[in-house]
Formats: sequence, C-alpha cells, structure tokens
Amino acid sequence: MQSMTHPASTIALAATLRDHFTRVVLPLWRGPGFNTALKLPYEAVSAEGPEPLPAQRYRAMACARQLFVFSQAGDAAHAKVLFDSLIHTFQDTRHGGWFYSVDAQGAPLDSTKDLYTHAFIVFACAEYAGHSGNRDALDVVHRTSALIQSHFAAEDDLLNAALTADFAGVTGTPIQNPLMHLTEAWLAARHVTRDSAFDAPLRCLAGAVAHHFVHAPTGCIAELPIGADDNRLEPGHQFEWFWLVKQAGALFEGSGLDESLTRAFSFAQQYGVDPQTGGVCASLDETGGIKDATQRIWAQTEYLRALASHGDPAVLAALPRQIELFRQRFLRPQGWFECKTAAGEVARADMPSTTPYHLATAYGALPA
Repeated sequence: MQSMTHPASTIALAATLRDHFTRVVLPLWRGPGFNTALKLPYEAVSAEGPEPLPAQRYRAMACARQLFVFSQAGDAAHAKVLFDSLIHTFQDTRHGGWFYSVDAQGAPLDSTKDLYTHAFIVFACAEYAGHSGNRDALDVVHRTSALIQSHFAAEDDLLNAALTADFAGVTGTPIQNPLMHLTEAWLAARHVTRDSAFDAPLRCLAGAVAHHFVHAPTGCIAELPIGADDNRLEPGHQFEWFWLVKQAGALFEGSGLDESLTRAFSFAQQYGVDPQTGGVCASLDETGGIKDATQRIWAQTEYLRALASHGDPAVLAALPRQIELFRQRFLRPQGWFECKTAAGEVARADMPSTTPYHLATAYGALPA
C-alpha cells in the first residue's frame, strides 16, 4: 500500500528485487542448491553452472537460514523438509544442543557448541512455527533458548561464543556477532510466541552489549569487546543493529542503544558507504578509516533495511537510489555477486546458501 513516506517509484523498485528473488533465488535453492539424498542445502553453488560446489561439510546454521527463507516465502513443503533435516541431522542427542556441522555423508563433523548456530536455530524455528503452527518447532525455540541461557552464560550478562561438545570448556569468549543474532532470534521468538519470558533475557543482553561493545565516540558496536587489540567497526553490523533496536522499541529503553545506534548509522553511512557506487565496505577502524574495503552483499542488504526503517525523511530519501545501485551492482540473471572490490570487480564468484536469508530479511523491510 502506497504511503506518504514511500513514493510509488520506491515501491516499484523494491518489487523488482522481490521478483528476482522469487524467479531466480528460491528456485536455485529448491533445485541445484539442494542435496535431495541428504535433504540438506549445499554450502554453495558455482557462479555460472549453477552446480553445487563439491561438498566437504553441511552446517546447521546454513540449514536454519534456508528454513527461515522458505518459511517466510510460504513454501510449506520445502520448509518442512528443512526442519526435519535440522532435527535429524544436527541435534546432539548425547550432550544436548546442536552440532556445528556434518561431513559430506551427513555424519557429525564439528561438534563444537557454537552460539551463532544455536541463535539461528531459535530464529529459524520461530519463523517456521509462526507460519506452520508446528509445535515441535516451538519446543525447539524454548528448549534451545533455555540451553543458551544455562550453558553459554559468561560474566556480566554476556554469553560465550563457543563451547566444547559437552559444554564443559569455553573455546570462544564473547564477541559481537553471535550476540547480535541471538538478539534477532529472541526478538523473533518473542514476536511469534507472544511470550513475555523473552523480555528479561533480551533486556539483559541489550545492557551487556551496550556496556561492553559500544564504542563511545561513534556509538558503533565493535566486533570485539571495547579495549581488545585490533578491534574493528563493521558498517553492515551498525545497520543491522539499527534495525534490531528499532524492532525492540521500548524493550531496550534504558540501555542507551537507540541513541548509540542513531549515531552509529550516521558514522557508518559517512565513512563506510561509497557515495558514488553505494557500496558498503566490510570494516572500518575507530576513526572511520577503511580496514577492509571488500563489499559483501550482506552488508548492502543491511544498509537497504536500515534506510527503509529510518525515521528521518532526509535519510529515507536515499532509499530509491540505493535500491537501484544495489540491483545493478550485486544482482544478475543467474543470482547475485557475493563479494566485490571497491572498484567493482568480483571478489568471490560462488553463491553461498546462507545469503538468501540476507536478501529475504532486507526485501521484507522494503515498502510494498
């Protein structure tokens, strides 16, 4: 429905992205990107084939992201296959929780207990439950959330990034990215279940992130705790956090994240987005200098989503041009370009199974 804030031209541009997704991206992962024997998405397909790249592993996180995509797309049949595969292939029936990956034959490969993976399982199963009403998926959401709180807990309301297979040893201390995706997962679970039990953990998490990761001069959320060596600021994550904080609304009041991320958005836009091409670089230092100029497609999608949700009409006005720059620079008839250099050359040719999640979440936020 057209509104004052989104002119018809913006709505039409957004529709071209969704059309490409429906015509090209979804069939790619129902077809050549899906291993019908193991009932799992391949890790990636080749740029031109599209043939799957030789399988060395299958990750639970990739399966979960595809479950989210096909649930959101309304493909109930394929979503059910992915959900069943997630349960039967990646669940650790001995220790609890979820394996990180299985090998090319579907046997456990990396049994590390990874917070990023567990967060995506909560996120995807919440989405699937919301569309399907599947009670087993709701059970996964609640059981995995409880396990995260009891097993991954670190000091100061933070959570460790990785643990040994039996949860006994810490192999990865708290870092930003898993905490962001856990925030995303619990917000999704709260929305689907209408269960206020998620409120307190979300508030604790927001407070911990604000205390340990916000870079005070810029408002940006750093990748490592403030004070860590060789820290970096990723523009794409500022845009992603900006969206999440908007979704949380009053829930995060008192954390200071809303004010921080408003400043972080401006900093990331000023220093991390090429004004000519619209390309978003991978990372900056704390002064705004570019550390990694690679332009990854996921960061471009987060910029689109943040622009679409920004309350300032002057910022929102950049959305139609950015949609078109994104379409021209990163989409193509066979799919998409995963990474480009600042000069526009292809830096990664294959198409990973994890990327449609980024496309779907961004396109879902654009006006229709």
